[in-house]
Amino acid sequence: MAVAQTSDEPKAAPYPRTAYSWYVVVILTLAYTVSFIDRQIMALMVEPIRRDLGISDTQMSLLLGLAFAIFYTLLGLPIARLADRYSRRMIIATGITIWCLMTAACGLARGYGQLFAARIGVGVGEAALSPSALSMISDYFPKETRARAVAFYTMGIAMGVGLAMLVGGQIVAIIFDAPPVVVPVFGELYAWQTVFLVVGLPGLLMAVLMWTVKEPIRRERMRLASETTDSDQIPLADAVRFFVSRWRMYATHFLGMSVVGIMSYGFYAWIPTMFIRTWDWSIRDIGTAYGIVTLATAPVAVVIASWLTETFMKKGYQDAHMRAALWGALLGIAGSILTPLAPTPALSVVMLIPASTGLMCTTAAGISALMIVTPNQMRAQASALYYFVINLLGLTIGPTGIALFTDYVFKDDAMLRYSVACVAVLAGLFATGFLVYNMRYYKKMYIESLAWSADEPG
Repeated sequence: MAVAQTSDEPKAAPYPRTAYSWYVVVILTLAYTVSFIDRQIMALMVEPIRRDLGISDTQMSLLLGLAFAIFYTLLGLPIARLADRYSRRMIIATGITIWCLMTAACGLARGYGQLFAARIGVGVGEAALSPSALSMISDYFPKETRARAVAFYTMGIAMGVGLAMLVGGQIVAIIFDAPPVVVPVFGELYAWQTVFLVVGLPGLLMAVLMWTVKEPIRRERMRLASETTDSDQIPLADAVRFFVSRWRMYATHFLGMSVVGIMSYGFYAWIPTMFIRTWDWSIRDIGTAYGIVTLATAPVAVVIASWLTETFMKKGYQDAHMRAALWGALLGIAGSILTPLAPTPALSVVMLIPASTGLMCTTAAGISALMIVTPNQMRAQASALYYFVINLLGLTIGPTGIALFTDYVFKDDAMLRYSVACVAVLAGLFATGFLVYNMRYYKKMYIESLAWSADEPG
């Protein structure tokens, strides 16, 4: 597929006002935050759900990871194809509505099978968000400031997890101490079911706020050799050829970021339970501690990711974004290994700081890197491929890998901390290898992108 510079029309059109562009980023980040609150609140309730449903750690891990990932990964690809052609705002608003209603549906599930199905529904809705959001953000900001905007958006991960832990921990404690709730037709609910209802329904307000967001002009579009002007759409066959011909960069990027995701999702799923089992902490205590750490480190990680990227760019590194991702990964890997091995709960909480900061820094820089080297007409599809791989591996191997170590290697619930450590060590080795190998191919694609990126020289 031959490439050329984009047409003068997007080049001449000015970017929206900075204040409005950042307003859009804030709205999208809030939506991302809500998505992770709805996704992660279950991690605080592992023990009561296991008790009430009579299930093992491995079965619980499937609720935390696989059930959510099944359609979250598969539907991301066709939804992204739509996002590269149609209204991204409408796609996001529809997705928010679906996942919030399905989170509430988790609260009405009467058994393991129904809860599993409701978690699948949560993943269906959330599949609409990030590919569309990242594509929109890339059209609101020039290359010089795009990394900041994308990094800010990725902060929604930490904000959502942090609020799920901090506020969710308080909600869980209050509801578990309150009298049982009785719902017509469904009868008396377990306390954890009530939590899903309380957390899920308010998120519908974000779907309303999406109607205040304008669909931006599509920029940095690739021209096919057969065209005299830019096209808003690239045929699917040409898109496939583009990705396949550059498979080394995309494959190593996706795999490296996926292994980082294994550590992140493993932590999100099992760290609260690790503190409960190892040091007999309450749900409120670990929710507060983990929530504060996550919320405090999120903006720090965003600043570090942006600063590292811009510093490397000023020094002339054409792999600046991935270089920043690698540095963040090394910090996160060290913290992830030390957290479960700490001799005291206080030191373990301290080790969560570099773990959370480094992993979030890597996520922010890595996603920004992907947007830089992918043409406009394929950004949502590239994002969907990215999330397909990262969630297929991260959401399944992360939570379930730790559970398998606990159930089948150590065969002792109290050994959960060592299961977390084993997965962190293995994931850290693979993540470092993939990210280092990726840098040479990323540099090549960055240079190539300068040929078709007409808005800014890069």
